[in-house]
Amino acid sequence: MPLPTLSPTCIVSTGMFVPERILTNADLQQIVDTTDEWILTRTGIRERRIAAPGELPSDMGAKAAQQALAEAGIVPEDIDLILVATITGDCAFPSTACFLQHKIGATRAAALDLQAACSGFLYGMVVADQFLRSGAARTILLVGAERLSSVVDWTDRATCVLFGDGAGAAVLQRRDNRPGLLSFDLGSNGSHHAMLHLQHAYSQISFGHSPVPDSCIPKMFMAGREVFKQAVNAMAKSAQNALADAGLGIADLKAVISHQANIRIIEALAEKLKVPADKCFVNVHRYGNISAACIPVALHEARAEMNLQRGDKLLLVGFGGGLTWASIVLEW
Repeated sequence: MPLPTLSPTCIVSTGMFVPERILTNADLQQIVDTTDEWILTRTGIRERRIAAPGELPSDMGAKAAQQALAEAGIVPEDIDLILVATITGDCAFPSTACFLQHKIGATRAAALDLQAACSGFLYGMVVADQFLRSGAARTILLVGAERLSSVVDWTDRATCVLFGDGAGAAVLQRRDNRPGLLSFDLGSNGSHHAMLHLQHAYSQISFGHSPVPDSCIPKMFMAGREVFKQAVNAMAKSAQNALADAGLGIADLKAVISHQANIRIIEALAEKLKVPADKCFVNVHRYGNISAACIPVALHEARAEMNLQRGDKLLLVGFGGGLTWASIVLEW
């Protein structure tokens, strides 16, 4: 929907963090029946990052957040609200946002997690925009942080090659002298929940029964072909809706930053929207799919690699389990 005529919510700064360990396609050949060629031709992924033992989403998110805060010249005590988009939080509760709040010393901030899978960061931007436009908050830290290596089935070659770990962050404020969010489109279809899901281990436990043994802890499931079709169609329609609400077309955009699921989805979306290849930012080859962290990490890298300048129009579009999808049009 188009946003009211107020000082827009703008992205003041961004940050990112990825773990040191690199897991290449050649490394995966030692784990599962696959090859570098098979992975690269089907996904466009060459490598992904894997968190170290004990390296939690809040740890990665805190490092991304600190980078964003430093760039913005904002101290942690200035933050009013912390939103963390994640499907692989540190624990069931407290929220990963609370752990992150403590780690960065944001003593004034309220903190909560939100979950819309790979669409989570964009959902978080819309939620943040509502807080800022209402005046309930002046400075919001939005983080996408994932440790997908802990929930991937490393025996399933169709899915384990896709995912990695990392975090991205953005500081959001309303500023009279800066552009920002122009429109958004959100959607979901829970009837397709079985296509892409991760069953919670505790949901398998009944009263009076012992906890689920480690060998039975559920792993992520994805019906790849079905998800592909849903993702391309939903993201294309969502993007078109957001662009129409903003009164813009593809020709007006400097860049399209879509969810980095795999190269085939990115290319199919670009074809459907008729976006020239040079407007599509791609970093899936470096990190794979890092769910809610994909778009903030891509946005942070696109700033330099695509030389984003004040006034450039961007389309951000994502899709994830739920099924969920989201698009945001903004002026940089």
